[in-house]
Amino acid sequence: MQRFFRHHDRFHVYQVKSVLDEAGIPCFVKNELVQGAIGEIPPMDSEPEIWLQDDEWQPKAQRVIKRFYEEQAEISSDNKNDWACLHCGQMNEYQFAICWQCQNPRISAEN
Repeated sequence: MQRFFRHHDRFHVYQVKSVLDEAGIPCFVKNELVQGAIGEIPPMDSEPEIWLQDDEWQPKAQRVIKRFYEEQAEISSDNKNDWACLHCGQMNEYQFAICWQCQNPRISAEN
């Protein structure tokens, strides 16, 4: 087992874990509830962490997360227009990568 990711924001840790889960990468969260002990233990030791169940998943996990961050950067910087879901036609605000109505991912007409 190997620590793969850590961050002070528990929401962000679970967002990354969700991306890894969707890619079929076995992982789990450690230090999920330790933040209440800040002050008694060092802050770095209390951050939520994602651990891979097998070290062999490391290269794939890195590629998946790199692609995730690239997609998030593209959505936030290039496309400041609301978008219509190609699956159900629902209008969504520009910052969302997934349709709020049908949960299908944002797909550009070029793809």
